[in-house]
Amino acid sequence: MTAPSQRARLVAVGVVSLVGIGLAVVVAVGHSPAPGASCGGGFFPRAARCCVAPTGACGGGDAPSGLPCPTPLTRGPRGCVGAPRRVAIPETDVLVGPSDWEAEGRVAPRRVHTAPFWIDAFEAQVDELTCPTCLMPRPALYRAGDPGRAMGGLDLATARAHCAAKGGRLPTDDEWLVAAGGARPRRYPWGDTGAVCRRGAWGTARGPCATGGEGPDTVGAHVDGDSDLGVHDLAGNVAEWVETPSGQPRLRGGSFATSLATELRTWASRDVGPDARDDAGVRCAYDAARGR
Repeated sequence: MTAPSQRARLVAVGVVSLVGIGLAVVVAVGHSPAPGASCGGGFFPRAARCCVAPTGACGGGDAPSGLPCPTPLTRGPRGCVGAPRRVAIPETDVLVGPSDWEAEGRVAPRRVHTAPFWIDAFEAQVDELTCPTCLMPRPALYRAGDPGRAMGGLDLATARAHCAAKGGRLPTDDEWLVAAGGARPRRYPWGDTGAVCRRGAWGTARGPCATGGEGPDTVGAHVDGDSDLGVHDLAGNVAEWVETPSGQPRLRGGSFATSLATELRTWASRDVGPDARDDAGVRCAYDAARGR
């Protein structure tokens, strides 16, 4: 992988949306629950999850070692996981403004500049994050044999410590926005089209993708929601901690608990306290000078 290119320019976050799109979101939220998770190729929909095996542990931890893992996962010692991989994000200028009608009153016009950086392709998974307190109060969500499930239940301090241990840090609020926006203005990480269920793990308890599920899904299981640079799950699965200039703890990207598509927009964020919450996870960033 080459280092980030010197410059990429964006003119806005989001594009002008049609009223019909907003109406479609309202109608979708009222739909009856989906029959099963909308998974990428090679995954097996099982209730509210996208699993790597048709039976047994969802993450394939009890499957024969010869069982192939669906793209983009690879086989680890305890099952299928998202292998460590960093994506280069180029130096970027972004004019942030309420060009999306639903952003009116929520996004103040400003110009964002970010230096080149790297960001993890996957959210932190059960297999890579040692955090006994993260298992509380719902340890049943993180069973053995499911190593590639995104890890939720993180507080801000744990998220910071995890990234520091990897030689990285939390992405800044602006860096996360640029990673999600891609190389041109986009409403969602994948583009401007709607937040349908196959694009991310969201609304799994309530909303258009409701399957009676709880907790995050396998990382990388919704490849139709990838960014143009190949960053997975920037919308849905677990909300991701970011650093803000004021120090206000903030989550971005929506999560499995998100019931409204607007919460998955690249401009959307949620200011919270620093404590752990079921749907909070982490994705790490790295200065460009540190390389891959």
